[in-house]
Amino acid sequence: MSDGNIDLAKDYRAQAYATPLDKIDPAQPALFQNNQMWWNFERLRKEDPVHLTQESEHGPYWSITKYNDIMAVDTNHGVFSSEGGITIATQGGDNGPLPMFIAMDPPKHDVQRKVVSPVVSPMNLAILEPLIRERASSILDNLPIGEEFDWVDKVSMELTAMTLATLFDMPQADRRLLTYWSDVVTAAPGQGLIDTLEQKMEIFVEYHAYFTKLWNERVNAPPAGDLISMLAHGEATRNMEPREYFGNVVLLTVGGNDTTRNTISGSVLALNQNPDQYKKLRENPGLIPSMVSETIRWQTPLAHMRRTALADQEVGGKLIKKGDKVVMWYVSGNRDDEVIANPNDYIIDRERPRQHLSFGFGIHRCVGNRLAELQLKIIWEEILKRFPEVHVVEEPKRVYSSFVKGYAEMKVIIPKRA
Repeated sequence: MSDGNIDLAKDYRAQAYATPLDKIDPAQPALFQNNQMWWNFERLRKEDPVHLTQESEHGPYWSITKYNDIMAVDTNHGVFSSEGGITIATQGGDNGPLPMFIAMDPPKHDVQRKVVSPVVSPMNLAILEPLIRERASSILDNLPIGEEFDWVDKVSMELTAMTLATLFDMPQADRRLLTYWSDVVTAAPGQGLIDTLEQKMEIFVEYHAYFTKLWNERVNAPPAGDLISMLAHGEATRNMEPREYFGNVVLLTVGGNDTTRNTISGSVLALNQNPDQYKKLRENPGLIPSMVSETIRWQTPLAHMRRTALADQEVGGKLIKKGDKVVMWYVSGNRDDEVIANPNDYIIDRERPRQHLSFGFGIHRCVGNRLAELQLKIIWEEILKRFPEVHVVEEPKRVYSSFVKGYAEMKVIIPKRA
């Protein structure tokens, strides 16, 4: 960390501890963009782990910041409902949040999720693995040596877009539309990608039309193994309203795109910031699976998930009332030192590297978690074969969002090939 970044961190930490406790609002996208949200969470875990913010741009909401409290909420879907949206900010415009199975409760959630889960079955992942490896190899073989380039664009976005386009069985030539649409879904107006909510809705119309065309093609063809065909022919999904179908497309786009690509970028950054761990990995590539899990914890690519209380419920000694908005901060729970030893350290050979909250728990646990791990494992197996080092040359540009914890740009240089 440069001197400037250390000074910035000191300023933000001082501000977090000087703010009256009841005024702390951890859901500020600017804090995430500056990577300075840690101090609010550090203070809340110590002083007020189940914290009510009365005034925010999203209205009043509870912050759940410790690992075990998050687990208690995430696994209690009978009291803490996903209906009404899974993010602190409502997506979907005037009509409210888009319906999608992650934002549904049982039984509807269960039957819709079951329709698409075969695409990430162990058997299908075994079929996908050689294709992902071939693509990863091609991407890496075409990177420039000795000159600066954007890792996010050239590697992270590219591999995940290719994989997702395959899952949708859409043309690879259109894969970057998925990247773009995924970014638009979570983008705030006026932060670079879109200027207004109206513009966002116009892009959604194009996005919706593209996937309506795919649905019409698949519904009139024999059932196949891609996500759109599964939805079009699945007993629980074939009669969905168009808005509900689109909601599930949005879920699968963001879930299959943002999370993996930001963890791929995060792995390069984490290893650069911890050269002892990078050295350990180079000397023992057998640590890749453990490194992948540690990176998923360290990065926490989705910072939070939201629930709505269906009944009064006590959590961590606080009474959450029926109807209250409850935000589980995975990004904070993954740094809880009562559960994870030295949680702010990046340690690729942890004893229990899969002990993290990044995939969620309970019925909404990430359906594609094994695919995410597979892509990360493959890209690092192929990186280590080719490059002694991938060197990050400057502080990355982070996304303006308190939901997607990600990278807009990360400049790197690969000094030489192996």
